[in-house]
Amino acid sequence: MIPALYPCTVLHRRSAPRSYALRHRTYLWMVDPDRLPRLPFLLRPLARFDPRDHFGGHSPTLRTGLDGFLAAQGVDLAGGSVTMLTQARVFGYVFNPLTLYWCHDPTGALVCVVAEVHNTYGERHCYLLRPDREQLASVEKEFYVSPFFPVDGDYRMRLPEPDHTLNLTVRLIRSGEQVFTATVRGERRPATPSVLLSLALRRPWSTAAGSLAIRMHGIRLYLRGLPVRPRPRHRPQEGVE
Repeated sequence: MIPALYPCTVLHRRSAPRSYALRHRTYLWMVDPDRLPRLPFLLRPLARFDPRDHFGGHSPTLRTGLDGFLAAQGVDLAGGSVTMLTQARVFGYVFNPLTLYWCHDPTGALVCVVAEVHNTYGERHCYLLRPDREQLASVEKEFYVSPFFPVDGDYRMRLPEPDHTLNLTVRLIRSGEQVFTATVRGERRPATPSVLLSLALRRPWSTAAGSLAIRMHGIRLYLRGLPVRPRPRHRPQEGVE
C-alpha cells in the first residue's frame, strides 16, 4: 500500500458571502515518513520529500519533525507507524495546502491525525485531531488561510485513512452556517516510475499549477467585490514555524 500515488480531484466550494467553486486536478503521494520512496536518478526532480517543508523546518527528517510536534502536544507514539498524504517537491517547488499524518501506536491502532495547513503567505499551522469511529473530527479554526475569511469558526473534517480510494472532506462552519467545503477524491495507483512519469506528463509541475490555481481563484473573488480580511500576526506553534 505504501508508497502510493493518488490521482485526484480537489474541489473548493464556498457558499458565503458569495457562492464560488474551484476544481483542480492533481496527484498526491501516500508515504511512510520513515521509509521514503527511492526514485531512479532521472525521476528524482519529480518527487522530493524535504523536512524543511514541514513543521519547524529544522528537523533532520520528517519523522523527527512530526514527533517533535506530537511531544509538544503530549502525544508519544512509542515508535508506532505513520502514513503521510502530501505533495512532493516537483522541480524544486512545492506548495502543500494540506498534509495529513495518520499516527498509530505499536499495535497499529490509530492514535490521532495531524492536519498540517499551509497558506500562501509561507506560514503553517498544525491541528491535532482525534477522529471518532466515523473518522469525523472537529477543531476550532486558529489559522489564517483564505484572505476572505477571518480566523473564527470551526472545521469539521472527515479524514478516513486512504486505501484503494481517497475520500476527504473539510467543512468550515461559522455561526452555525457551512460557508466553505473542500473535498479530495481519488483512486490509488502503485508508485512505480511509469505511473509517476505518466502523472507528471498529464499534470506537469503539479505543485506550481495548484498554487497558481488558488491565487487566480483569489483574484477572481477580489474582482467580484469580496472584501479582504486583515491577516493577523502569525504566532508559530511549538515545533512548527
